[in-house]
Amino acid sequence: MAAIKKFFQKRKLDVTFKRAGDGHRLTDDTRSTPRTMVTEPIHPVSRQQTSREAQKAAEAAMIRNQGQNTRKSAAVSQRAKMKQEMESELKRQEQALAAAEVARAGPTKVELDSAPVLSQILYTCPDIGPAVLPKNEMEACIEEFLLKQIAEEPEMTSALMIHTLNKDKEKVRIGIETLVKILGNIIANPGEEKFRKIRLTTKAFTEKIEPLRGSDEFLQAAGFHIMSQLVNETEENFYIMDEVMAQDTERLSGLKEVLLAAEPIKPQLDRALKVYHPSQHASKFDIPNEFYNVNPEEIKKEQQRRHDAVEKLGMLRTKAMRERDELRELRKYRFTLIRVRLPNGVLLQGTFKAQEKVSSLFSYVRENLANDWIPFQLLSVGQKLEETDTFAEAGLVPAVVVTFSWDQALMADLKAQQGAGAEGAILKQEIMSLIETL
Repeated sequence: MAAIKKFFQKRKLDVTFKRAGDGHRLTDDTRSTPRTMVTEPIHPVSRQQTSREAQKAAEAAMIRNQGQNTRKSAAVSQRAKMKQEMESELKRQEQALAAAEVARAGPTKVELDSAPVLSQILYTCPDIGPAVLPKNEMEACIEEFLLKQIAEEPEMTSALMIHTLNKDKEKVRIGIETLVKILGNIIANPGEEKFRKIRLTTKAFTEKIEPLRGSDEFLQAAGFHIMSQLVNETEENFYIMDEVMAQDTERLSGLKEVLLAAEPIKPQLDRALKVYHPSQHASKFDIPNEFYNVNPEEIKKEQQRRHDAVEKLGMLRTKAMRERDELRELRKYRFTLIRVRLPNGVLLQGTFKAQEKVSSLFSYVRENLANDWIPFQLLSVGQKLEETDTFAEAGLVPAVVVTFSWDQALMADLKAQQGAGAEGAILKQEIMSLIETL
């Protein structure tokens, strides 16, 4: 038994040494002899052995990867679209700024024989006379006119003063409502003293009536007089109407109606009518600073602000933002200078407010035509103008040349009946007498 055990131990030892390689003495040089290792062969795993779960996991990973790629592609496309729209918007704003600066700069070459285009904005007021003046001077003339009329027509004139000399429409409305209420109380209760007294220190009087120019004249015209009375042993001022005046309720009712019906006397923009011979300089304008609500420096700052905002946000503007910008753009101009090119090349020029309706241009042209009954149309860049638009909405600011055209069908009938001379003179003779060289 011991011999068998010894045999197997020796056999196991031989196998171990065989696997370890050939032996060598300690004195042998082993640097040039490569050491060989006996390794077990590695068999590659077959693809058919891949589990179904692993295949499903791989397919799911591919689907997720495709979805991510699709979303990335959509995001890149959206970002490119946003960038393109932002660039288009900035370009449009830059073009508008450039156009405004060109319009302000006027012609680059001064024509020595040209007539001055427009030096300043002037106003007229047919209600007070034929004067044509700058707005502040015209307003001063209107005030002077009213003050002169107060002695002759105190009731009507004082009502007009309240409507005309106060700029805050809301304060005018509140003040008039308060005065009407005072008169109404007196009309309903002419015998009661408390309704015929107005204490000058009350909040209602100091905030609603006293600030209105013309209110003192109106109260005096109604029959009030300032008197002092003792209140808690202190003298205070009151507007007081005596009972005799208060009994004339018919007069007070008429005064109340006058106050409600009166309308302000306003300066009217002078059209600054000009007529020019046909000219190649028709599209050159010299626009006064009064045409603009903002100056070029402010326009540049606004442009830079928009540019910075777009860059900072990195996104498209919302609809509300666009609408605010469009509204601001429409309010950029106060006035516009329009030249109407007639069929014979003559230019009819007029000045208009930017927020006026284009219908006022049609009326202006019609009132200067020799034959104002013949239908016509006005065109800008080949497009018919709509009378319901404002000049700002139609893009007819701050200056533009529009084309006049007769109704072609009607003119053809007239020419068939009257011959080549059917059209005749276009403008009235007195208007043509004003013609100048541009």
